[in-house]
Amino acid sequence: MLADDPLGARREGDPADERYLKAFARIDANPYDELIVAEVGGKVVGTMQLTYLAGLSRLGAERCLIEAVRVASSCRGQGLGRKMIQWAVDRARARGCAVVQLTSDKTRTDAHRFYDSLGFAASHEGYKLALS
Repeated sequence: MLADDPLGARREGDPADERYLKAFARIDANPYDELIVAEVGGKVVGTMQLTYLAGLSRLGAERCLIEAVRVASSCRGQGLGRKMIQWAVDRARARGCAVVQLTSDKTRTDAHRFYDSLGFAASHEGYKLALS
């Protein structure tokens, strides 16, 4: 699912690449990371990663970072993404997080409208520096 759109197709590799397995093992071992899957009829149709970040701002409040949100192309437009994000927000709230944050590539205008509709605000400008 990571490569199942034009942006992902350009940057993702072979799903069997051992770097994915190493990353999965590291994420799975970290109590501050969660890999979430959505299933329909026993088939994985959605994924996302939640990372809980400690911070000094906001009185030392924890933040939830939502990453790698993907919905299978066959299930898009059916409300699954909305349910996934609402579930993540509820999970963060139950954990005591003060903020839920995410980034979205500037080219994903449909995703921006989607996040806006869920109450997220484009309140910050994000920067990245590719190292490879």
